[in-house]
Amino acid sequence: MFRFATDGRNGVVDEGAQGSVRPKRADARRNQETLLDAAAAVFVASGVDAPVRDIAAKAGVGMGTIYRHFPTRADLVIAVYRHQVEACAEAGPALLAAAESPHAALAQWIDLFVGFLVTKHGLAGAMQSDQAGFETLHAYFLDRLVPVCTELLDAAVVAGEVRADVAALQLMRGVGNLCIGADTDAGYDARRLVELLIAGLRVPR
Repeated sequence: MFRFATDGRNGVVDEGAQGSVRPKRADARRNQETLLDAAAAVFVASGVDAPVRDIAAKAGVGMGTIYRHFPTRADLVIAVYRHQVEACAEAGPALLAAAESPHAALAQWIDLFVGFLVTKHGLAGAMQSDQAGFETLHAYFLDRLVPVCTELLDAAVVAGEVRADVAALQLMRGVGNLCIGADTDAGYDARRLVELLIAGLRVPR
């Protein structure tokens, strides 16, 4: 994983050093996000077994850079997974604030969630026998995303747009089940079925 520089003195940076340390940390963070965004795009297009050279080309870095920060493919897949979980978590409130209605925000967030699930399906294989690690990531996934989905659903319920008898975890599991096989069957349109599911939440008018 990328490791950000520290000052080596219990986190105390003298006033003259702040200008040099902070930009480096910001640059490292941006470089990390660029690399992980590139890896996610390649995983979605070609699966988690895609050649590292494709990810390096997409990110505009050398293969050595990727191996230096992510020694194994599992390390890279896990980092992409966490990166996308955070992106989904942060998108929820932003969509709710910007969308024309809570239901529209929910539909847009679920679309992002579907894109994330395409990458997630390859995680178990990439981690191989690390069941404990996989379970830890799954708990992290639930802790971060269930509250976001709950907030979106609750807002749509309060607005009178969707039915109130569906819990966020149930909805996310339903979406996840509809996405199974989408990465291996080109003729299967998971997004279309998920759209129908979200439309079915609407309260008849």
